[in-house]
Amino acid sequence: MGDSMERYPTRMFGYRSFRHGSIRFALLPFAAVLTAAISCRTHAAEVVAKVGSTEVTVEELRAYVETLSPPDQAALAKDPALLSQTVRVYLARQAVLREAMSTRYDQQVNVKAQLDRIRDQALIELYLDSVSKAPEGYPADSEVQATYEANKAAFEVPRQFRLAQIYVALQKSADKAAEERARKKLDETTKKLKGKAADFAAIARTDSDDKATAAQGGEIGWLTEAQMTAGVRGVATTLAKDGVSEPVKLDDGWHILKLLETRPPGTRPLAEVRDALVVQMRAQRSRESRQAYLAKLLEQNPPAINELALSRVVQKGR
Repeated sequence: MGDSMERYPTRMFGYRSFRHGSIRFALLPFAAVLTAAISCRTHAAEVVAKVGSTEVTVEELRAYVETLSPPDQAALAKDPALLSQTVRVYLARQAVLREAMSTRYDQQVNVKAQLDRIRDQALIELYLDSVSKAPEGYPADSEVQATYEANKAAFEVPRQFRLAQIYVALQKSADKAAEERARKKLDETTKKLKGKAADFAAIARTDSDDKATAAQGGEIGWLTEAQMTAGVRGVATTLAKDGVSEPVKLDDGWHILKLLETRPPGTRPLAEVRDALVVQMRAQRSRESRQAYLAKLLEQNPPAINELALSRVVQKGR
């Protein structure tokens, strides 16, 4: 089965159904039931979806969702569309699994050997995770504070500029006619901007050739000097707040810039970075615990290696 999914929306006993290849799936309304698969601990046997004749329960989907990273789980809880798509992927994979099992594919000698190796590796990783998991309550507030103070340089942010632009496109390879059209548009836009009570955002929405920023009134967002091209940097860093530049000619056309706001250089406060810092500290603690556990295990069970035989491992046909 390919990655694309052919859908035939229908209604079927309260389910929303769709088709992937020759297999029909049916899903109950997602908004409430699938959110329960993430956060609710009741109604575990409630059916959320069907894959052919196989029913998928809240408990099964919850177990699947819990294999995802915490940020991914949080994203799913906030976005029903993303949650719906994730479950569709899960259902498609379950359909593949069912077909593989029906053909006893897992009993083929070479496949069984691969599955055994995969299972062993998965068991190793799960066990190592269990013995190296950072203890509950780590890190304490005092440890977070100490780590923040010791690494303050990592949280420094340079001066930032919140910019908007009106862009008039003109590629280097443009012919004379295209250049004349672009210059005429630039002159008209510049004239509008110099008019009484000119609204930069409104003009950007109608005149800018960068449709993505035009929809936002020309706003580009926050940029550091390092994120700007030399031509833009040389102009943007000299503008006063709400100042509008003369057209800046770059390789792709003209850019008229407006400085909306600036942020001075500084250090991000602990409150702003605390959650990410805790995640990093716990991950580091787990890595250290894992390394210590492996070192102790090898110390208790010293490996004996036949170096001569080892050299033949990568020597094919010898």
